[in-house]
Amino acid sequence: MIFKKDKVRFFTVYIILLIFSVGFLSCSLSSNQKNDGNKQELTDGFPEITFDTLFYDFGNLTEGEKVAFTFKFKNTGTADLLILDVYSSCGCTIPNFDKKPVIPGDEGKIEVIFDSANRSGLQNKTITIKTNTQQSEKSLWIKANVKSN
Repeated sequence: MIFKKDKVRFFTVYIILLIFSVGFLSCSLSSNQKNDGNKQELTDGFPEITFDTLFYDFGNLTEGEKVAFTFKFKNTGTADLLILDVYSSCGCTIPNFDKKPVIPGDEGKIEVIFDSANRSGLQNKTITIKTNTQQSEKSLWIKANVKSN
């Protein structure tokens, strides 16, 4: 008798797993079908961000100085470029950017302000840009040698 109960439980669990598997596969298939439609839209063109320079050296600074540099870029792709986010590796470095789409062929800029207050010695900072390009992240770097008063 105990043996029959184990078989019934096994088959019940098996049937439940089979139902979930079929449900999961059907969701996956409809998800893939939607992605195929998106692939067609994506192959119509991609934005591409091309910077004049990826690095800037502020040189020697006196502690407490605030300095700025503007990184210029161009959308060299074939679709609108969106800057989704820009952030730095340190609170002492503040990026400013325009959130409007950059159409193909147009230019844009990202201003970076570095505050050397409470800093000393060699400073290397990274600014990360998140975009809607194929390579969704791009990095910029700044450098400064901060001397104490």
